[in-house]
Amino acid sequence: MQQLRFFRRGILAPLCGVIATALALGVAELVAALLRPQASPLVTVGQTVIDATPTSMEQWAIRTFGSNDKAVLLGGILAILAIFAAVIGYVASRYLPIGVAGVIGFGVVGIAAALSRPSSQPTDVLPATAAAAAGSLALILLVRALPPGKSASPEQSHDVGADDDADEKATDAEDAEPAGQPADVSANPGYSRRGLLILGSVLGAGAVATASLGRWLQGVRYNATASRDAVKLPAPVSAASEVPAGATLEIDGITSFVTPNSKFYKVDTTLVVPQIRTQDWQLRIHGMVEKPITLTFDELLELPMIERMITMTCVSNQVGGDLVGNATWLGVALGPFLTERGISAKADQLVCRSVDGMTIGAPLKQILDGRDALLAVGMNGEPLPFNNGFPARVIVPGLYGYCSACKWVVDMEATTFDAFATYWVKRDWAQVAPIKISARIDTPEPLSSPGAGRIDISGVAWAQDRGISRVEINIDDGPWREAELAEQVSEDVWRQWVYRWDASPGRHQLTVRATDGNGQTQVQQRVKPFPNGSSGWHSNVVTVK
Repeated sequence: MQQLRFFRRGILAPLCGVIATALALGVAELVAALLRPQASPLVTVGQTVIDATPTSMEQWAIRTFGSNDKAVLLGGILAILAIFAAVIGYVASRYLPIGVAGVIGFGVVGIAAALSRPSSQPTDVLPATAAAAAGSLALILLVRALPPGKSASPEQSHDVGADDDADEKATDAEDAEPAGQPADVSANPGYSRRGLLILGSVLGAGAVATASLGRWLQGVRYNATASRDAVKLPAPVSAASEVPAGATLEIDGITSFVTPNSKFYKVDTTLVVPQIRTQDWQLRIHGMVEKPITLTFDELLELPMIERMITMTCVSNQVGGDLVGNATWLGVALGPFLTERGISAKADQLVCRSVDGMTIGAPLKQILDGRDALLAVGMNGEPLPFNNGFPARVIVPGLYGYCSACKWVVDMEATTFDAFATYWVKRDWAQVAPIKISARIDTPEPLSSPGAGRIDISGVAWAQDRGISRVEINIDDGPWREAELAEQVSEDVWRQWVYRWDASPGRHQLTVRATDGNGQTQVQQRVKPFPNGSSGWHSNVVTVK
C-alpha cells in the first residue's frame, strides 16, 4: 500500500497537474493567436514581472544575460509554473476542489496581469479565462482517472478526497497480495491503467498541439515581414557624410566602424517584438501644440528626409560594455517637424509612446537645439529591423535611449516633466541623461596572452554631440601616452583609436581614458549605470609571453 500511495500521489498526481497546466497554456496561446500575441498570459504575466522587478535586479539581468534576459525570464516563469502545477496535482489528488481552485487562481493572475497592461484591450482577458477553464476540466478528468487510494469498494475507489488513514485499510484482495507488493488496483472498477495512459496522452498531445498551432497562427496572422519588404525608402534630401578611409583602422579585433543591423544591441522591456504592418501604423502628435496631426506611414515617407550616421548607447552599458552601436539612419528631422506643429514655449518634454504602451520622455530642449534628432524609418540603407523599431522610431543624438529613443512609436505628446512621469522616471532614473564620455579597449582581449613585441592596443571612444579629441593609454600605472586617432566623421559618431605598444614579457594592466571635443576628460571614478549612466576608466589585464 505504501508503494501504491507513493506512485499515486508522488508521481501520477503531480504529473496530472503538469499536464493540465500545459494544456491550459496551450489553449491560452491558441486563443491569443486569434486575438493578439500580447494577450498571451505568459506575455502579460512576464511583462508584469518585468515592471515589478527592482532596478538593481534588472541591471543584473542585463549585465549577466544581455539580450537573452527575456528568454531567461520566460524560462524561469515556466519552471516556477511547472513546480506549482505539480503541487496543485498532488493537492487535487486528495482534495479536488482545492486543486481546481489553484488552477482557477492561475487564471485570475493572468486576467489581472492582462488588465494591468498600459495598452490592454477588453478581449485580453479571454486567453487566461479559456486557460483556466481548460486546465480545470483537464485536472478533474485526470484526477478522477487516478488509481484509488483504497480499493474496498467501487464507491470508495472514486473518493479522491479520502483521508490517508483509509489507505491503510485493505480489502481481502489486497491482503492476498504477496508481502511487499502493491495491490492490483487494475481490478478496481474505477481505475484502468490503460484508460489513464490514454487520457494523459490525449491531453498531453492536446497541450502540444494547441501551443504549436497558436504559435503558428501568431506567426501567420501577425507577421509584418511582407509589409516591411514592400517599403521603398525615399532618397534623402541631405545624405550622410561619406565615411573617409581614415575613419576605419585596419586592426584585427577592433570594433567594426559601422554596426551591422543583425548585431546592433537590443535592450527593451517587451517580451514580444511588435509586428506592425505599415498600413496599420499611425502617428499621432498632440498635446501642447497648435497644429495636432495624425500621420499614416505613406504620409510620413512623403516628408523630406535626412540621413545621418549616429552612434547610440544604452544607459545600461557597463564600463567597457558592448551595448553601443553605430549606424546610418534615415528619417524626418524631428526638430523642424515639431516646430512646424507649433510647440508651446511652456512645453519641455516630448512623451513618446510605443505600440506596446512604453512611454519615453525626451527633453524638447535637446530635440529643438539644432542637433540631428530623427523620426527614423531606415537603418543602414534598409527599413528599420523589427528589433530596432519598425516602422518608425525616435533617435536623439547625445542622449541615452531610455530618455530619447522610443521604438515602435505611435504617439507623441508635447507636455511638461512636471505634468507626466514616464516609465523609467517612475523607476527613479534621471529625467534627462546626456551620454557620458567613454572609451573601450577592444584589443588585446582581457586575460589574453599575446607575444612580446609590437602590440596594437586599440578600441573605440564616444561622446555623442561633442566628439572625441584625445584618447590616452596608461600601462602599469605609468605615464599617460597619447593614442593615434582615426579620422572623426562627426561629433555624433564614435572614433576608433590605436596605441602601438612595444610589449615586454610579464603581466600588464592597460587602462584607457578619452577627452571630448569640449576638452572635458573622462572621469576615473567608477559609477554604475543607475540612475544616469556608468562612468570610469576601462582596464584590461594581459600576460605577454
